[in-house]
Amino acid sequence: MAVRDIAYVELYAKDKQSAVDYFVSALGFACVADSVGSDRSSVLLRQGAVHLIVTSGPATWKFLDNHGDGIADIAMTCEDVAAAGKKAGRAGARLVGSTRGNPILSGCGDVTHTLLPAATDPATGLPPGHRWVTMAQRPGPPVERIRALDHIALRLDGRDLEGQAAFYRAAFGLSQDSPAYGTGSIVVRSSTGGVTFTLVGSDPAESTGGLDTFLARNGGPGVQRVAFLVEEIVHAARDFRHRGVEFTGGAGVCHDTRADSLRLFGRSPYQRDTLFFEIVQRRGSRGFDSADIRALYEVMDHDRLAAG
Repeated sequence: MAVRDIAYVELYAKDKQSAVDYFVSALGFACVADSVGSDRSSVLLRQGAVHLIVTSGPATWKFLDNHGDGIADIAMTCEDVAAAGKKAGRAGARLVGSTRGNPILSGCGDVTHTLLPAATDPATGLPPGHRWVTMAQRPGPPVERIRALDHIALRLDGRDLEGQAAFYRAAFGLSQDSPAYGTGSIVVRSSTGGVTFTLVGSDPAESTGGLDTFLARNGGPGVQRVAFLVEEIVHAARDFRHRGVEFTGGAGVCHDTRADSLRLFGRSPYQRDTLFFEIVQRRGSRGFDSADIRALYEVMDHDRLAAG
C-alpha cells in the first residue's frame, strides 16, 4: 500500500494573511477555498497541479514556537488509506492525529504526513481532509508559471540520513534513487513520481558549534526547500522577480536520474531564513544549451547586484 501523489503541502504561519499575500502576489497562486475549525483557520491556494494550504490558529502555536513559519504537513494520497496507515505504523510511523477520519502520521522531525484517498472530493474537486468552502475567484496572473511540485527537500542530521531513507521506503512504499545533488543526500520517490523527497544530511561547511545552521535555526529537522516545476525557467524567473521574488546565488544545471534540470533558488521570505522555494525546469535527455544557462545566470546576477 504505497503512497502515490502529494495532495497538498501545508504551511503553518504566524500571520496567515501575510503568508497568503506572498504566494498570491509574488508566486501567482490563486485562493480557491477556506476552512475554519475550532482551533485553526486555513486557506487553500492552487496553481497548476499544486495545492498549498496556509494555516494559523492555536493548533499551530507549538510548531511555530519551535520552528517558525514552515511546512508542517505533506499530505499524500493512496489507494487504501487504512491499509497504508497500518503499513506505516508497522514501519515506525506514529499516529499523531486524524482529520475527518484520515490518519496523520509522524515523518521527518515534526513534519507530519496526512494519508488521503486518491480521489478528490467529488462535490468540490478539492483535496479531501478539510471542510472547504469555495471562495469567489479573483483574476489571476496573465500566465500561470508553476505546473506542479517537482520535489521537497527535507534537511536532517547527517547521522540519520540512511535511517530516514529506510523509514520512508518501509513506511510509505517509496523507492530510493541515486543521490541527485551530490553526496550527503538521498532521493526517495513514489512509483508514480508524484511524491519525491530529497533527504539532505547536515553540511559541515554550514555548521555552528557542531550543529548545522538550518537545524539550529529551525529547531531540528524539517522541510528546507519546496521546488516548483515550471515550463520555461527564465520567463518564470523574470516574472517572479518583477513580482518581488528575490533570488540567491544558487543556480545552474543539475544532472539526476530523471532528467537534466535548470534550477534557481529564491530567498527565504521567513524570519528564521529556513524555508525557501526553488523553481525547476526539466528537459529530458536533450540537455540545455549555453543560451539557456547564460539567461538563467543573468536573472541571478540581477538580484545579486541589487543586494550589493
